[in-house]
Amino acid sequence: MKPQDPGALFDDLAARGVTTRFHLDRPLDAARGGASGSPTEWTVPGLAALVAEIAGALAAAGAGRARRVAIAKANHWDYDLIACAAIRTGAVPVKISGHLPAGSLRLLLRRAAPHVLVTDLDVLDRLTADGRTTEGLTEEGGTTVVLDRDGGLPPGTLRLDDLRGCPDPGPHRRADDEPLVIIHTSGTTGTPKLVCHTTRTIINGLARFETLPIPRLAVRRDDSLFNASSYAHGRTFCWTHVAPVLAPRHISIAAEDRPDRTDLLLRAHPPTVVEALPARYVRLRPLTRRLDNPFRDVRTFISTYDAVHPPVVRSYLAASGHRRALWMQGWGQTETGPLTFAFHTRRSVARSADGTTRMRELGRPVPFRTRLKVVDPLTLRRVPAGEPGLVLCRTGAIAPGYVGEPDRWDAKRHGGWWSTGDIGSVARDGAVRLLDREVDHSPGLSCLHTEDTLEERVPEALECVVLSRPDDWPLPVVVTEDGRLDPGRWHRAVRELPPLAEPVVLTWDEVPRTGTGKVRRTALLQQLTGEAATCGTGRWT
Repeated sequence: MKPQDPGALFDDLAARGVTTRFHLDRPLDAARGGASGSPTEWTVPGLAALVAEIAGALAAAGAGRARRVAIAKANHWDYDLIACAAIRTGAVPVKISGHLPAGSLRLLLRRAAPHVLVTDLDVLDRLTADGRTTEGLTEEGGTTVVLDRDGGLPPGTLRLDDLRGCPDPGPHRRADDEPLVIIHTSGTTGTPKLVCHTTRTIINGLARFETLPIPRLAVRRDDSLFNASSYAHGRTFCWTHVAPVLAPRHISIAAEDRPDRTDLLLRAHPPTVVEALPARYVRLRPLTRRLDNPFRDVRTFISTYDAVHPPVVRSYLAASGHRRALWMQGWGQTETGPLTFAFHTRRSVARSADGTTRMRELGRPVPFRTRLKVVDPLTLRRVPAGEPGLVLCRTGAIAPGYVGEPDRWDAKRHGGWWSTGDIGSVARDGAVRLLDREVDHSPGLSCLHTEDTLEERVPEALECVVLSRPDDWPLPVVVTEDGRLDPGRWHRAVRELPPLAEPVVLTWDEVPRTGTGKVRRTALLQQLTGEAATCGTGRWT
């Protein structure tokens, strides 16, 4: 079975007799009973019934053909279930991370102009903390639907529970090139962009590709999958239309960034395939050091969204008891889907004599689906193979555009090519090597490679971030568990590296992050120096 209409996904799986069981680290916010009273284990028929129930509620709130339904709430997989329900009504879901700052949330809602907003009281509290009302969060005459069962409601809002039991309106089918879902970019350098995908791009172009029986990567019926992500983003919408279709025995989903709770979920259903945010891999890394670590049965680790530094990858591959454990790293963007895949083994991430690894090699473009070229950022002329420059791509899965910012989209298009905004190189054999985002790139220094080296040399570092500055040495930020760093170890670590400023040492929670756990570099630079200027132009962000 290939991924089909999202509005009928779980109906189709139930009719096919898929017996996959779903396990959650906390109850779904959108289920009957809410975050405290709904079950943490689900079957496919149960999910089909839940999606139909939510679709009925959304239709009663005003969702319908070509209307938009915005979703902004606490992180959980029901982002995608609500999205499926919205699509079932004929509407276009707009997934917006509830983690975003209030100003960014309001701006994205204004651009999206939803007829229905599905949210929670925590998000509404932040949106109204400066004395504003809920007016303007939806288009005029729209409805705000609150997921919480308890607590006082702002004027003009409804509870989801009050709308349950309304007739299921769907599913409503749509043409392949009509808007299907709107999702936003990570927003590491400012307000995220809203990206509109169609059935042709995200289902036919991306999800169906992932269901192909690729050797060593294909999911088997006896597999146990584990996913820890930010469910407001595009990757999980695609994953939701892939993982259940492959019908593994178990799918476990961790919504919260709480290693203690995640550990219990992992031990209850030991995974064989793991996909997680880079930041979640960092947070769960201490679990790999236990003798009875919960990753011992994993044969494949999957990472997308952001760079993962070598010590983290090495820890997980070492924790697996599988003889040929594999780490798959995808590089791509919300607008394009994956562009390259790199595969790492224990051998490929082993440190060489000079302390380097192959982790910044991103593999090769996806065969028959993706083309890449590297150009000079100023002239846009192709540079010789192996030389760094701005990476452009061509792919049939590229989104049609940005919502509310058509000029910004057009500025990133160059003929039939689209600018990724990344600085990298493509060798003669097609191998891609990433240096930095263009906005972060510092002349004569790859921030990303320097971060790799520092994390290798500073074992107590949970994360190292190097921030480029136009008129000063790059500023290194070292994230540790307790906010401390041994000065002697630091000065040994930076020997033979390009000049760096003295480090700033922070704890994990002191670093501004996106919903996917990426460091908001511009915000961090502003926080530490009072200035937000970088060495890059930011033209392609």
